[in-house]
Amino acid sequence: MNSIDSVTLEVADTEAAARFYSDAFGLDASRVGVRASDAPTTGFRGFTLSLVVAQPGNVDALFASAVEAGATVLKPAAKSLWGYGGVVRAPDGTVWQIATSAKKDTAPATRDFDEIVLLLGVEDVKATKKFYVEQGMTVGKSFGGKYVEFASEPGTVKLSLYKRRALAKVAGVPAEGTGSHRLVLSGAGRPFDDPDGFAWVPEPSR
Repeated sequence: MNSIDSVTLEVADTEAAARFYSDAFGLDASRVGVRASDAPTTGFRGFTLSLVVAQPGNVDALFASAVEAGATVLKPAAKSLWGYGGVVRAPDGTVWQIATSAKKDTAPATRDFDEIVLLLGVEDVKATKKFYVEQGMTVGKSFGGKYVEFASEPGTVKLSLYKRRALAKVAGVPAEGTGSHRLVLSGAGRPFDDPDGFAWVPEPSR
């Protein structure tokens, strides 16, 4: 295993969730799918998904379409030291960051994005990094016990690790939460749960 082939969000209403992701971000089940679940969950679910885009105009376009499709604004899109971005919560409860490292637009705005990134909020970044390396993942970037980014292949979902409380702060939500993550990850290899309870299953046949 060396990447996430797709993520599946567990939601109460699969039809509404699939419609939201199509309308808001132009996503289909090839990388972000949905399935029905009524597993108890409260508060922060311990992860965020990010759309990384080329320029601020694309952030604004995706942000606007997400809100129009029913998302709740957690952090309005704004400039920062690292670039430009904002945070929304989808109607199913999933937190999405939309961001770019670019400071200025260089082309007409579109809803195109370059990468999907899954950030897992974990208790011990170093220990979880070691666990994923043992599963076959390759480290792309690492900043001690604060942040890890794993290498990814084109067309897959990039995996990153962040301290849970720090990720909640970035997302603009309280760090407390219990119950199901409402997230399943698909990749090559055997099924397993990671140290923070995130579940992996073998890649589904398409």
